[in-house]
This record gives sequence, C-alpha cells and structure tokens, in this order.
Amino acid sequence: MDGFVKLVRELLCTSGLETAQIFTEGRLELPGWYRPEKQWDLLIVLDGCFVAAMEFKSQAGSFGNNFNNRTEEALGSAVDLWAAYREGAFRPLARPWLGYLMLLEEAPASLKIVGNREPHFPVFPEFHKASYCKRYEILLTKLVRERLYDSACLLLSNASQGPQGRYREPVAELTFRNFAASLLGRLNAEGALRRD
Repeated sequence: MDGFVKLVRELLCTSGLETAQIFTEGRLELPGWYRPEKQWDLLIVLDGCFVAAMEFKSQAGSFGNNFNNRTEEALGSAVDLWAAYREGAFRPLARPWLGYLMLLEEAPASLKIVGNREPHFPVFPEFHKASYCKRYEILLTKLVRERLYDSACLLLSNASQGPQGRYREPVAELTFRNFAASLLGRLNAEGALRRD
C-alpha cells in the first residue's frame, strides 16, 4: 500500500501542504482511549493541531479470515480515536478528518456469494447473497454513514493488472475521487480558517 500512501501525499503537497505537515514514515502515533497509542498510515498535523488520519489496507486471498479481522480493526481504530477525541486528547482541535482506503484483490473467491452461519438469529438482509467484495462495500458504506470515518474508498485490482496500475471502483460512493475530494475539502476549510 506504500504506492497509495505516496500518491495521497503527492496530492496533498500539490494542494499546498508542506511535506513537514504530512507524516507517512515515523511519528505516526496518536493517543487512544482504550490503548495508549495507535499508529496510522498517514497523518496530517498543522501547527500542532491534528487535522487528518488515514488507514490504507489491502487484502489478497484468505478472504474469510481477513474480512473479519479488517472489520474489527476498522471499527476498533475509529472508536478508539473518537473516544480519545471526546476526552480531549488532541486539544486544541476542531473535529479531525478520518479516512479508510481498501484495496481488495479481484478474484473469483472475492466475487462469489458467501454463505452465512445463522444458528440462532438471522443476519441482516444486506448480507444475504453477498460476496466478500459486497461485504466490504457494506462495511465501508456503514462506517461513513455512521460517521466513524469521514470518507472511505474501495478499489479492486487483480494480480495480473494491479502491478500496471489498473483497478476498478465497484461503488460510486466509495471512489478515490470522492475520497480525495472529501479530504481536500477538509484541508481547504482548515486553510481558510487559519488565514482569517
């Protein structure tokens, strides 16, 4: 995922941020509420104020085990950060921007319908006849709509075309364009406030 981190960093620099304000290697830790700290993949700090944090994740193979792990990580990281924010860990501060980018291997196993185990109670209807790709769409959409993340992005790429930079965006709401626009909008608002 280093290439995506670099791409977002370059986008941020092009939009006017100085490289010293964008952390991608080292100094990526933020305090948590349920644990002492969490290391993010990209962090933006302006004049000592925490402005944005991002996670960049990928999954290739082992879709069953890894989907549940990614779900728990995404939820846990967000809940921990927002609890720390609520308790004043990042003062002085307006609400920071939080983003999540997921690159999923486009493979028969990630696109086929997966069954559900329902020994006691039924799963929610949206999970019926859903592939792992669809499950990621559901997860990321809910994370944004529940305001745990400000924006999320879902990209699909296969083993043969991925190294050439080819990918697919299966959901209009979860495109990289929307992800970048949301982030840049937040940074533009932050810049305008700092100029006033």
